[in-house]
Amino acid sequence: MFKNVISKRAIIYPLLMLSAMWFGYFLQMHGFFGSCFGAIIPLVPEGLLGIITSPLLHGNMDHIIGNSIPIAVLMFLLYQFYPLVANKVFFTGWIATGLLVWLLPPIDIMTGEYMYTCTIGASGVVYVLAFFLFFSGVFKWNMKLLTISLLVVLYYGSLVWGMLPEELFYNMQEPSKISWQAHLSGALVGSIIAFLFKNVGEKKKKYIWEFPNYYSEKDDKLWQEYKENHPEDFLELPYKRRDDIWDHLDELRKK
Repeated sequence: MFKNVISKRAIIYPLLMLSAMWFGYFLQMHGFFGSCFGAIIPLVPEGLLGIITSPLLHGNMDHIIGNSIPIAVLMFLLYQFYPLVANKVFFTGWIATGLLVWLLPPIDIMTGEYMYTCTIGASGVVYVLAFFLFFSGVFKWNMKLLTISLLVVLYYGSLVWGMLPEELFYNMQEPSKISWQAHLSGALVGSIIAFLFKNVGEKKKKYIWEFPNYYSEKDDKLWQEYKENHPEDFLELPYKRRDDIWDHLDELRKK
């Protein structure tokens, strides 16, 4: 039943990403990635490697599980509903977000002091996907894609708070380990990509009867037959009843 409905890529690509993330975590647990190796270190040449590798590395089990679920869901939605641009969105978002994080100066938001930070995790990619899926549906104004936008807001709307430093909301003795810079970068990149690709792929359908000066002999015949068979409907009627008549005619036209 689902063979012709669900895209193979919408299953395979999320599984490949999850496999890469868990393999990276496995290597970490066995000492292959020590200290900040493989992480994004802002404005430090050694940290450039992290633009590619950091989404595959995570600090602990809670960290990787917390990113695995949204990665699986959002990548499925991306490859299922945006197949023409999915690879470009995913890989461009990955690299652009990492580069932006690397370029942002690591300054303590409360003290203004320089911090040596190492950023790992796929949360930046999560934000790219979430914001792309939301804004792409809005920009295209397609009902099916807008439904995806609403689903993203419903389940991941709280991501908005992750773009702000935790220090603004809590009294913290030391800087937060959560990289709001990666979240903010991913949100910006995802929104920009959605705008750039707004005219690519599936667009809002416009039916022939929506065009100006549309005329159909078949529709006119149906209308005349309806008037002959249901004269009582053309007496003074409430607006709701008139809408029901037009809905009935639309159903006849589609048959």
